[in-house]
Amino acid sequence: MPTSDDATTTDAATASELAARILTAAVTAIGGAERPGQVEMAAAVEQAIANGEHLLVQAGTGTGKSLGYLAPAFAHLAREPEARVIVATATLALQRQLATKDVPVVLDAVAQVTGRRPVLAVLKGRSNYACLHRVRDQVGGGPRQEGLLGGAEVVEALKATSADAESLLGAEVVALREWAETQLTDKQLADRDDAPSHTNRAWAQVSVPVRECLGVQRCPYGAECFVEESRDRARRADLIVTNHALLAIDAMHGHTALPEHDLVIVDEAHELVSRVTGAASAELSPQQIERVARRALDWLDDDVGLELLEVAEDLKSALDVAEVARVTDPDSAIVAALQRVRTAARAAASQLSKSGKGDDAERAQAGAAVDEVVDVAERMAKLADEDVVYVSERERFGRWLVVAPLSVAGLLRSSVMGEVGTILTSATLKVGGDFEAVAGQVGLRRSERVDGDTTPPGEDALPWRGLDVGSPFDYRKQGICYVAKHLDRPGRDGISAATLAEVAELVWASSGGALGLFASQRSAEQAASHVRAALPERTVLCQGDAQLSELMKRFSSDPEVSLFGTLSLWQGIDVPGHACELVIIDKIPFPRPDDPLMLARQQHVERSGGNGFMQVAAAHAGLLLAQGAGRLIRRMSDRGVVAILDPRLVTARYGAYLRASLPDFWTTTDREATIAALQRLAAARTTAL
Repeated sequence: MPTSDDATTTDAATASELAARILTAAVTAIGGAERPGQVEMAAAVEQAIANGEHLLVQAGTGTGKSLGYLAPAFAHLAREPEARVIVATATLALQRQLATKDVPVVLDAVAQVTGRRPVLAVLKGRSNYACLHRVRDQVGGGPRQEGLLGGAEVVEALKATSADAESLLGAEVVALREWAETQLTDKQLADRDDAPSHTNRAWAQVSVPVRECLGVQRCPYGAECFVEESRDRARRADLIVTNHALLAIDAMHGHTALPEHDLVIVDEAHELVSRVTGAASAELSPQQIERVARRALDWLDDDVGLELLEVAEDLKSALDVAEVARVTDPDSAIVAALQRVRTAARAAASQLSKSGKGDDAERAQAGAAVDEVVDVAERMAKLADEDVVYVSERERFGRWLVVAPLSVAGLLRSSVMGEVGTILTSATLKVGGDFEAVAGQVGLRRSERVDGDTTPPGEDALPWRGLDVGSPFDYRKQGICYVAKHLDRPGRDGISAATLAEVAELVWASSGGALGLFASQRSAEQAASHVRAALPERTVLCQGDAQLSELMKRFSSDPEVSLFGTLSLWQGIDVPGHACELVIIDKIPFPRPDDPLMLARQQHVERSGGNGFMQVAAAHAGLLLAQGAGRLIRRMSDRGVVAILDPRLVTARYGAYLRASLPDFWTTTDREATIAALQRLAAARTTAL
């Protein structure tokens, strides 16, 4: 608790003074130095909180943006004891990093400055916590093993003997059940991130989807529920670290997922629209309907159960003859099949709700699964203007249906931005040199942008500002952006022979240390195969050769190793130093021309009088291009080349727009100068090592 002197000092300090002192204490604690961009960001966040404005902050790599927003957030909490702040980041991994690395540093700084240590909570979706009902009663099936050895020991013993998958699965489930009971005893939350090694199949047997949860009142273990405890801790916390998906779920379901709060900070905000779209989307496949039907058969009359199985076949037959594209015809075979699925599932749901046979929990969870089929089929069959329903296909899984929101701007505007002040920050928020593309995607209007001290008129206006605090890196001295103007523009037939030769030449000049970012897995594999044949002395890893974590470990630890891959390598990869001195991008990452959701969004913009290509496809490509190029310079000492093998970056009319999204590298189309620069870097690396 703060002393009276501490409290007086805190009360007397302005919010900006308090934020500055907290930031200084945190930076000092980690042995850092003041960064002008970080200081500017902290001041802008504090000002936005004070003015009740929304703020978009682009803070380049190396700025220290986490401390830049946490310091003013905690200053706000120190001055407003009843306040609560939500920090949402893109992924569970980033959520964990923030909660275990950055936030504790600032908590210590706040305690040092104010005498009070705020309370932190981490909040995730329900399926990220073990379910005691599944753990103890094995609802939904699952093996139980008894013996002298613990589950974890059995897992290791089976791995050592190359046991079959089912035996290993059983041992993993037993280990997870033992771990969950230990977590309960130790008053922990049974968070999946803390669990012993396991597969997705094993975790599914000790966790429960949202729809299948019995609820705290009906569950025999409701009083001990890990999820309920995580929510209780969040309600007692000052700052909650969560993820974009849970923020979306809270917005969609009447603010039932997160406790009351008065400020939201969205980190990695360039991913927000994609993550919210994912949370607001749903899928339906014949296999899914069949699984749900078989699960419910014990409580259904024969004719009702048979009908549910048969409509799964009806949907499969309709999918088999449909185009892999958006569904727009209300009289199509797809919509007719969906209507039959909805009717059959409703009949099954009605029987399940009345049945008294068998285990009540099993029946309730089967009923929840059937209810989900009803809801998704009904949503899809409507073909609502605000939704995009389309057929998707993969070799292993066949065809299925997806429904996704045409836009999430309205949801974010009404249920996030319209409710509380929001700070959105990322290393890449400006597209084409401006914030308006991203602002529009999250529901903020161009007319609402605050110019100077002028607030936009209108009772419902949501004033916002955009701020680019730059980066401590001198990109023009640290990096080269080489555009291969001499190559032909990429076609739809995959990567060309000339482009493959260019890739090999660049890797040869750099002597390895190359991160190849490709538009497709096929192109990545072709490039890896070509370079291995052309440069047998070089090690080239390709995504899919092994687990990504293993590939990243090899790539980051050996400067002569190169790594080629696709979308998951474009963002969040942090490999500083000699291990990554060349980033190769084979083509501008426009959405696929046959992507139904992106195509629908472009058409919607065009019907509204806008430029669909620029506002959707080019904006998407600009953000992703900036993320990919951002893999190169991660530290002040880094040097290297980003090679973009798509001449459209300098020859197309939209090229300048895309180049404005990139870090301010020295840009050239001179191939020989680029090769020479890579050779100098390779020589310097050899000397240094």
